[in-house]
Amino acid sequence: MKVQFVDLKAQYHSIKAEMDEAIGKVIESCAFINSRSFEGEFAAYCGRKHCVGLANGTDALWLAMQALGFGPGDEVIVPANTFIATAEGVSWTGATPVFVDCDPVTYTLDPAKIEAAITPRTKAIVPVHLYGQPADMDPIMAIANKHKLIVVEDCAQSHGATYKGKKAGTFGRIACYSFYPGKNLGAYGDAGAVTTDDEELAVAVRKLGDHGSNVRYRHDVVGTNSRLDGIQGAVLSVKLKHLDAWTDKRIAAAAAYSAGLKGACVTPVTRADTRHVFHLYVIQVNNRDEVMKALSDNEIGCGIHYPVPLPVTPAYAALGYKAEQFPVACGIADKIVSLPMHGDLTDEQVKLVIEVVRKVAK
Repeated sequence: MKVQFVDLKAQYHSIKAEMDEAIGKVIESCAFINSRSFEGEFAAYCGRKHCVGLANGTDALWLAMQALGFGPGDEVIVPANTFIATAEGVSWTGATPVFVDCDPVTYTLDPAKIEAAITPRTKAIVPVHLYGQPADMDPIMAIANKHKLIVVEDCAQSHGATYKGKKAGTFGRIACYSFYPGKNLGAYGDAGAVTTDDEELAVAVRKLGDHGSNVRYRHDVVGTNSRLDGIQGAVLSVKLKHLDAWTDKRIAAAAAYSAGLKGACVTPVTRADTRHVFHLYVIQVNNRDEVMKALSDNEIGCGIHYPVPLPVTPAYAALGYKAEQFPVACGIADKIVSLPMHGDLTDEQVKLVIEVVRKVAK
């Protein structure tokens, strides 16, 4: 039995009629650039007043920070354990990412280590709602308010997640989303967005993403070309209707994994006050290569998220960080494994994954 890490084909076939109709309408209308209807739907889903669709999640981070005025000489606090796009958004403004270690239980940004990283140049904190679980936002917001820092939420992996009953992405000044195909809410290509309650900020992001212009051929600033196209908007509108149901299935699969793998490896811990939407199901083992080989031999997809913490990746070597400064992120980097996780996993597939992992995990 083959188990896909992410099964986009199964997902497509489950909504094929809806999807084909939606894409066909865009082609028939030739409305290929921008997707205001999805923006309104997604803003309402997230509980925000404004949504600006963009070309991808990296642009969402970069343009949000550009619109906020970050630049050379500024510092922005970023988790050590995240995808590089979080830090790239900072770097492309000319500001400097300042890395902080992660919590040993949830792997999200550790609030207890933030204040030691704050300097007079610090402008913002970027908590990442990693693997589908919100960062611990109460203490993060308290620190931000105390030091008058902006909070930019990276929600690339947390569509629909909640923290103490409130949607992830509604705590900071602005939230940034990726709709990469493998995300919980994924497009059929690259796509992204920002959400905010600040109308002026939303206008600024839209202007930057449309060549610095809000009126055609009048360019107020130097911008770029980053727009959510019509077909991707249509795809996302269809999928948004199913997102909560798919999330429930992910949560059920994760619960089955955790029950079946108890004692065999370190399984994810979900805070009692959060709705973890399980973009990824990440375990820790002491013999990762052996476990991954066994999974591969049984035609089971798996991955590593992320094998090299950002402070010690070559792209940021010039900042001079050492692995010992990040004992948690660097300590788990050679132990973590991501198991198959999507809304179309069957009970039989989950049982097979558990069986294989239990046989070899140490």
